[in-house]
Amino acid sequence: MTTDLDPAKLLPTGRYLEVGGGYRIHCLEQGSGDTAVVFLHGSGPGASGHSNFQGNYPAFAAAGCRTLVLDHIGYGLSSKPDDVRYTLEFFTGVLMEALDQLGVERFIPVGNSLGGAIALKMALDYPERIERMILMAPGGVEDQPAYFKMPGMAAMREFFISGITPDEHSLGELLKHLVYDPAHITPELVRQRLAVHRRQTPTVITTMEVPNMTERLADIRCPVLVFWGVNEGFMPLSGALTLARGCPDSRVILQSACGHWVMVEHRELFNQTCLDFLGLGRG
Repeated sequence: MTTDLDPAKLLPTGRYLEVGGGYRIHCLEQGSGDTAVVFLHGSGPGASGHSNFQGNYPAFAAAGCRTLVLDHIGYGLSSKPDDVRYTLEFFTGVLMEALDQLGVERFIPVGNSLGGAIALKMALDYPERIERMILMAPGGVEDQPAYFKMPGMAAMREFFISGITPDEHSLGELLKHLVYDPAHITPELVRQRLAVHRRQTPTVITTMEVPNMTERLADIRCPVLVFWGVNEGFMPLSGALTLARGCPDSRVILQSACGHWVMVEHRELFNQTCLDFLGLGRG
């Protein structure tokens, strides 16, 4: 078992933004241009913006986007307080503070899982700031108990609250719930996430509150692109139809041989489809 893991040495370090409450939000920035793309990662043990999107944001930057990869509070290299409730409002509020400090007025959120729920919340609460939106199996379109009935989500919750000190093997086995092909769970990825997880508090999952926003989806007027893996183990597949019916200007892609991480498992397809959606595709 690996005992000496430093997330600051295993993850690339960007800049830190001070937000209300004395917290710090970590941000990686790459590329420049008029289009600001904000990557919002999912939850789970040791999650970070880089571990979710390391195969994606460089392609967006190369296409002429200003890419911002933020670590949610409680995750990555951001602050990890154990005396707060990790509600959707809390996650979204500190991220919007960070974006204000970065001078980002209008942007395109790219959100997976929890990050997708945050993107939906941003689009509902700050519609004037959202140009387009890209979602990958987002939360926030079911009642919360439905999510914890999913096998991957149930395993993740148990992993957080068990009190057992994880090692690379146990975390690697858990992360396999995220994908269709376990080859995507590399030793490097496991080490990155184990280093972060050992510094996380269980309250990041035990106090998490993500409301069902289905009844408000009709208020989202920006174009929305949604990806959903048909072998999903965390988010009920019914959420794809909920978004297709609820968002007035939406396109939903169901991907075969794919679990929760379409941006990892089908990287080239994801990157090119997103760039086409943004009008930045080839030719």
